[in-house]
Amino acid sequence: MSRTIVVTGGATGIGRAAAELFRADGDQVVITGRRADVLKTAAAGLGAEAVVCDATDPAQVDELAAALPERVDVLVNNAGGNTELNHSGDLAERWIANYKANVVSAVLTTTALAPRLTTAAIHLGSIAGTRGGGSYGAAKAALATWSLDLAAELGPRGITSNVVAPGYTAETEFFQDQLSDERRRWLVESTLTGRAGTPYDVAALIHFLASPGARHLTGQVLHVNGGALTTR
Repeated sequence: MSRTIVVTGGATGIGRAAAELFRADGDQVVITGRRADVLKTAAAGLGAEAVVCDATDPAQVDELAAALPERVDVLVNNAGGNTELNHSGDLAERWIANYKANVVSAVLTTTALAPRLTTAAIHLGSIAGTRGGGSYGAAKAALATWSLDLAAELGPRGITSNVVAPGYTAETEFFQDQLSDERRRWLVESTLTGRAGTPYDVAALIHFLASPGARHLTGQVLHVNGGALTTR
C-alpha cells in the first residue's frame, strides 16, 4: 500500500535523497521548501509533489496542512541549517534565528500534522547537538529533547519519534561554500571510516526509521558520522 511521506526541505541534499528512497518504494512524496524554483525542479525530477512553505511561518504551515491528504504516514523534519553562516544580526537575533530554523520549524510542522500521522516523525539533528556548536548545536540539542516529549505523546498511537544526527556530510548546501579545505580535511580525518558522509548515508537511516523494522525504536538520537563521535 502506497504511503504519504512529507519531507520538509526536500529539494536538496539529505532531504532530496530521502525523498528519492521513498519514491523508489512507490510512496507518494510531498517535498516542501522556501525556494519555489528549486522546489519545482526537484519535484519534477523525483516525481513528487511540491508545496512552497517556510516552516518557521505558522500561516504557511497551516496552508501546507490544508494542502495535504487527511492521512500522512511519515513526516521528515529536514528543514533547517546553521543560520549563523549567513546572519549578520546581533547575538540575540543570531541565536533566535537558529532556534526558529531548527526547532520551531519542526514543532510547527509536526503539531499541524500530528492528528493525521500514522507511522513516524523523523527529525534531522546534528553531531553538533552533542559535541557542541554554538547556537546551531544548542538548537539541535533542544530538538532532541523536544523529540522525547513527542515520542511519549505519539507512542500510544504506535507512532515513533526519532532524531537522525549526521556528522560531516558532503554534497549538501549546509556550509554554503564557506568550508575551507583545511576544515574539510579535519572533518574527514576525525572519522573512523576515513571519508565524508553522503546524503544517502543519512537518508538510508531515515528510510529505515519509517519501516516496520523500526516500529519499536523511538525517543532516540541516532548518529551517522563515520565514528567522528562515538556513543555507548
